Amino acid sequence: MNAVSKGLKSIAISVNVNVTSVPVIALFLQNCPSASRLLETFAQPSNSSLALICPIEPIEKHREISRALLEAEKIPTSLEHVKTHGIDVNRIMTLDKTLNATGQFVKVRTESSGFKPGERWRITRNVLVIGLAFMVNFTAFMGATNLQSSINADGSLGTFTLASIYGSLIFSNIFLPTLIISWLGCKWTIALSILTYVPFMAAQFYPKFYTMIPAGLMVGIGAGPLWCAKCTYLTVVAETYATLSDLAQDVLVTRFFGLFFMFYQMAQVWGNLISSAVLSYGIDTVLTNVTLNSSIVAETCGAKFCGATSNTSESPNLERPPEERIHLISGIYLSCMIVASLIVAFGVDSLSRYNRGRSGSATGQSGLKLLAVTLKLLKEKNQILILPIIIFIGAEQAFLFADYNASFVSCAWGISNIGYVMICFGVTNAIAAIGTGSIMKLTGRRAMMIFAFFIHMGILIFLLRWKPTPEQSQIFFLMSGLWGLCDAMWLVQVNALSGLLFPGKEEAAFSNFRLWESTGSVITYAYSPYLCTQTKLYCLAGILCLGMIGYGVIEWTGRVGRSVPELKPDFELVTNGEANDTTKL
Repeated sequence: MNAVSKGLKSIAISVNVNVTSVPVIALFLQNCPSASRLLETFAQPSNSSLALICPIEPIEKHREISRALLEAEKIPTSLEHVKTHGIDVNRIMTLDKTLNATGQFVKVRTESSGFKPGERWRITRNVLVIGLAFMVNFTAFMGATNLQSSINADGSLGTFTLASIYGSLIFSNIFLPTLIISWLGCKWTIALSILTYVPFMAAQFYPKFYTMIPAGLMVGIGAGPLWCAKCTYLTVVAETYATLSDLAQDVLVTRFFGLFFMFYQMAQVWGNLISSAVLSYGIDTVLTNVTLNSSIVAETCGAKFCGATSNTSESPNLERPPEERIHLISGIYLSCMIVASLIVAFGVDSLSRYNRGRSGSATGQSGLKLLAVTLKLLKEKNQILILPIIIFIGAEQAFLFADYNASFVSCAWGISNIGYVMICFGVTNAIAAIGTGSIMKLTGRRAMMIFAFFIHMGILIFLLRWKPTPEQSQIFFLMSGLWGLCDAMWLVQVNALSGLLFPGKEEAAFSNFRLWESTGSVITYAYSPYLCTQTKLYCLAGILCLGMIGYGVIEWTGRVGRSVPELKPDFELVTNGEANDTTKL
């Protein structure tokens, strides 16, 4: 009991419990072995490696022990009374924890959660439906954006439209997410934000600067609340699921994000399958002048491609497809977006079902105060350290969709093949996204991030050296497949890390994620028409190295484990059942 007493005294002081209550609680622990083991473990030095894999562990241990101590303080302090009448264990600890065979803490479900056993399936269903809706919506959006730099190449209209999307997304991420979510709730924010993508698709029927740019701005305005609401929804339901199972919250957050991104990246498959099927239908492959075409692309395509300065008239591969084909694709995509909004409206539960007794970063205050919630995170070291890798995620996606498609696929192989190459990206991205959560349980986040770094850096170096020709079709698929593998690991791991670094501030954390991801994308799209592909590849490599340095500082200094909210306010919120009614998620 020496270790137990040591743990009791240290915790009693930290939560302002009368130290004279310790003997009574110690006697109680003799009758509650699982709680005794809990305190003995808590009294030992923290396991830094465990904290990195499961940073919520020390938070949850401290919270539950604190509640037990504060509840036990209400028991008469007479040892004779305790010996005579015993202790009502159920009154002291409403949620016990035990050690499993591996020495990790697992939750033991009680009836205090207020949910039935079938609630776990309901939560999983909500995650699946949200993933399905995003897949349908982004089947249309991704299919269209992959073609923009090629089918709307005149005056770089397509690239500037993509820049306008991510430029307005920066504004949206700063001003709108907490405001819209507190007003509409996460469910309706998702459903209505999807509809802001509709004008962009309608503009494809008449692509001009005065139709495409405003439509792109509308997409960015809706995308900020859309992605923030999605991330908040997944994180909150993961918290609820953790109380109903023996799984740690960070494992569930990663698993839910992985499940979501599996659906999300499958949109690449369906969207590009539609575009390639429509564009290539009835077109016979012309084998004449292959030698001439190969010699041209070897000199003008790949890393040597210089965007708007290239003489695209020299390559027949860059000719715009027939208008009727583009209109057919746009009509299909437009229908997908409307269906996606209806899926969320009728298939997803309101987040208020899972938001009881939980604090968030949105408070329903004025616009400036809501803005401060998001910007306040920029003062924290964790946010500064994670910014470069977030910016890289946006930059690498923009490079793939605009520059890889235009410089390598379209220039060297033809516009009609963009969809097929992007299907390979989508398949590997989806498989990697769902597998990342399971693999992380075995390897940890650190190994996953290091692996992604070396693979992605290898891709960039290869693209700098490669001279693409139409005969090298396998390499086009290989590069897009490996890119999809890396992108999935970046998205899942960094999204999950953002939520874990800022517990209780998820709305602001994910708003910042989209803000800086968009910053990386808009900068890449903006300079795309003016720089050669070789220069862009060097820029990507530099940002990637800087991002890994920042991430390494977070992991190796144990900042994930130390990113815990103030325990006393969180305890008061749970015990008093107060004022979580200002935020309607």
